[in-house]
Amino acid sequence: MDAPEADLTGWTASPFTAEGITHDVYRKGEGPGVVLIPEIPGIHPGVLALGNYLVDNGFSVASPSLFGEPGRPLSAGYLVPTMARACVAREFMALATNAERPVARYLRALARDLNERTPGNGVGVIGMCFTGGFALAAAVDDSVLAPVMSQPSVPLPITPAQRRDPGVSEKELQRVIQRATDEGLCAMGLRFTRDPAVPGERFDTLRQRLGDAFEVIEIDSSPGNEHGFGRMAHSVLTDQLREKDGHPAYEARNRVLEFFNERLRG
Repeated sequence: MDAPEADLTGWTASPFTAEGITHDVYRKGEGPGVVLIPEIPGIHPGVLALGNYLVDNGFSVASPSLFGEPGRPLSAGYLVPTMARACVAREFMALATNAERPVARYLRALARDLNERTPGNGVGVIGMCFTGGFALAAAVDDSVLAPVMSQPSVPLPITPAQRRDPGVSEKELQRVIQRATDEGLCAMGLRFTRDPAVPGERFDTLRQRLGDAFEVIEIDSSPGNEHGFGRMAHSVLTDQLREKDGHPAYEARNRVLEFFNERLRG
């Protein structure tokens, strides 16, 4: 059984500009809004399948094409150069700690725009891999009610400081903490336990700073784990997911949907 995939059928694209940044945004569906930020190398078939899953469950999805070629399948020859370009782009500041990234301001504007277009009082955001922490940065804005960080890998975890860094600036994190205290904002974090790109120290920082406002799903990928995840298991909601009851990534996706229903419909 393979991970679910989909193509661009039914998705419409148009440019969206904010904070001096322009990207095409792919949109589909009706209902409360979810900003689906693609993982490296871009809006690949696995990301589109996740978007379709949200659409099929009654959400309106907006996915900004931050890098790569929308609809293009994954391959090493596609992933590696895309990753290299993203790592040096000022928009993402892949190595910086305690950083407010320019793309975060763009994504907050996109969340506000989606909120104005869709029913309800706010939107959800999913960030994955390279963009995982951007979901939390988006929650600085009042329009974001349900941020989900799936395997957040920026800043790239090379030094101890980078491994501990939550992926947002201290100013941004303080605003999220304030919202959690005053408004009941909650965030979700997903990771595989042995994923070298998403160190446990990063989630430890977020647990310490957000407390009960940070819901964590950690999937066992240690040697000999029950479900046979390899030591490089990484993408919880796309590459590693199987459409099978009881599969940990499948159940994690179910919980994300439940989280959105609770926060965006309740």
